[in-house]
Amino acid sequence: MRHECRITVLETKCFEDYQEKYLADPKSGPCPFFKPGDTFLLKRTPQQDDFYHLMNGKFCGEAWDAVSRYVYAALQGGSIMKSWTNDDRMMIACCNDGTRPVIFKIERIDIPENVEEEEWLAKQDFTNAEEDAYTG
Repeated sequence: MRHECRITVLETKCFEDYQEKYLADPKSGPCPFFKPGDTFLLKRTPQQDDFYHLMNGKFCGEAWDAVSRYVYAALQGGSIMKSWTNDDRMMIACCNDGTRPVIFKIERIDIPENVEEEEWLAKQDFTNAEEDAYTG
């Protein structure tokens, strides 16, 4: 089975009070790199390795540092965050910029390559309920 990973920008935040108090440029404003709704599809094949090449400059380095572990798990077919989200194939994460964080949805996309994999995938339940939740 092959796996891809989709990253979707859910929201951008801006904490102007923190920027005013702590930044060299107190009027930095929201993240200039991402907008809500931006979507990135990552592949890891012999022809295209978006993970190794850090998406060829299409992604902010600071944000990549925060989400890359989840992307790697997804591209390898692993559980991104078992028993944390309501679907083991998905994670909500944010970048490290404390004055203008960006919220991302990271999803593993499973691509069956034969009938057996397709049948196996159809039988899987990746959902988690409140009673299953990992609470730290």
